Amino acid sequence: MSSRTVIRGGLVITASDELHADVLVEDGRIAALAASGTPAAEAWTAEQTIDATGKYVIPGGVDAHTHMELPFGGTFASDSFETGTRAAAWGGTTTIVDFAVQSVGHSLREGLDAWNAKADGKCAIDYAFHMIVSDVNQDTLKEMDLLVEEGVTSFKQFMAYPGVFYSDDGQILRAMQRSAENGGLIMMHAENGIAIDVLVEQALARGETDPRYHGEVRKALLEAEATHRAIKLAQVAGAPLYVVHVSAQQAVAELARARDEGLNVFGETCPQYLFLSTDNLAEPDFEGAKYVCSTPLRPKEHQAALWRGLRTNDLQVVSTDHCPFCFVGQKELGRGNFSKIPNGLPGVENRMDLLHQAVVDGHITRRRWIEIACATPARMFGLYPKKGTIAPGADADVVIYDPHAEQIMSAETHHMNVDYSAYEGKRTTGRVETVLSRGELVITEREFTGRAGHGVYTPRSTCQYLN
Repeated sequence: MSSRTVIRGGLVITASDELHADVLVEDGRIAALAASGTPAAEAWTAEQTIDATGKYVIPGGVDAHTHMELPFGGTFASDSFETGTRAAAWGGTTTIVDFAVQSVGHSLREGLDAWNAKADGKCAIDYAFHMIVSDVNQDTLKEMDLLVEEGVTSFKQFMAYPGVFYSDDGQILRAMQRSAENGGLIMMHAENGIAIDVLVEQALARGETDPRYHGEVRKALLEAEATHRAIKLAQVAGAPLYVVHVSAQQAVAELARARDEGLNVFGETCPQYLFLSTDNLAEPDFEGAKYVCSTPLRPKEHQAALWRGLRTNDLQVVSTDHCPFCFVGQKELGRGNFSKIPNGLPGVENRMDLLHQAVVDGHITRRRWIEIACATPARMFGLYPKKGTIAPGADADVVIYDPHAEQIMSAETHHMNVDYSAYEGKRTTGRVETVLSRGELVITEREFTGRAGHGVYTPRSTCQYLN
């Protein structure tokens, strides 16, 4: 049975174009676009018509950095694949790329199988996986080749968290050399974790235990140093590099320099670094714990460099690093010792709206909004043009977006499974109205009409930006 939907009268915005067009959806894919009001568009018939007059018609967001159910510090991220993907849909995101975790002493395959089991049959939207590599050895390196062949084409390493996810420079180099051969992309958490641990120990010894010290010990210079070192190791290996959650202006400068040299080096930032700061970490009565994540929030003056990096394409992607922990019972594990606060913020539902607010505020253009939130993450991680655009043949992952609706972000109204909002009370202009995932309505005029298990696992090709 063929099913057809027509979306009429909206302004279609992609990374490259803006046009008043009707969109024909057939059997889960975009079948055609035609200028609104033309005979070609008027001739279309469908079982379902969506009126998008006065609204934007945009591709579903691609959030390439989420952590559903991530184990961390003796607890787990509070969003399951079911609650997290439902919240993503509410926020206009129709694809997530989550991180499967290899534990030390175990194979990549065991980690991937465990994450497939967590997600299978639970997701409201489509999903894919990156692989966290915590234990580089000869077996792991061989497994990397096999994973690339089957559509897990990116591998995350950590220069931070000694004793948990940490890899030393030799292990990083070996993994990069392997990815140079197999076409995979190394994603790097770039902070000097060895040095940070010394500063943590010294701060605690001085009685500096409040959440704000989390930001003070994880120094911007140690992010910049690690970013520089990761770039040089990638250069030695002849491998591409993607640096996750860039927060410091000095780290942006390292990426810009590498890109000016023509290196395949890419950078991602997150809404929390664009809209929040160390002022939040310093909130009294342990409220600052809500904002503990790594890399940490920086002083406000870093924000200008991040916005500039997004405009100049020295930063290419905005993802969320969605890794929520409830304030009560989870963030509170760090009362009296900031180093015990689980690291992570909720945000998968807020990203598209915050970036639209950036359009309203004049930081970026509408097309750049779609580029950094939809098209580039899809290209970076081998999902384009199936995801990230509105074009014939693409999956019908489509958002009807009301650019004039106003909202106030709040834990009372969000759909993430966490007891606070990082953006509590923030007023934004623009709101998701209706969301299609592969042609199926998952949000219908501000009502959830999707279901767990609609979302399917999506294998990926390799990065589409490599010279």
